[in-house]
Amino acid sequence: MIWFLRVAFSVVVATMLAVTGWASFQVPLWETPRAVVTHPWFIATLFDCYFGFLTFYVWLAYRETKLWVRIAWLAAILLLGNIAMAGYVLSVVWRVPANTPIENILLRRRSRG
Repeated sequence: MIWFLRVAFSVVVATMLAVTGWASFQVPLWETPRAVVTHPWFIATLFDCYFGFLTFYVWLAYRETKLWVRIAWLAAILLLGNIAMAGYVLSVVWRVPANTPIENILLRRRSRG
C-alpha cells in the first residue's frame, strides 16, 4: 500500500505542476476573465475545493503535534492546494518503510520532543 501511495501522490504532484505551469503560460491567474470569476459554478467549485482543503487539513492537524508544523502546512495548502496536500502525503509515506501498516500513516504521530 505504501508504494501505491508513493506512486499515486507523485503522479498528483507531477500532474498538478504540469497543468498549473501550462495554465500559467496560457493566461496569468490575475487575468482570469470577470465572466469566469463571477460565474455561479466557478464560485461553487471554489467553495467545494477549499472545503476539501480544510477537510484534509483537519486530518493533518490531528496527525501533527507541533503547532508551527500545522500552521505551515495550512498556509501551504491554502496557497498551493492539491500540490501541497500531495506533498504532505509524500513527506509522510517516504519517511516510513514500505511495509508499514496503513494505520501508522493515518493515525496521530507521537511527539518527537
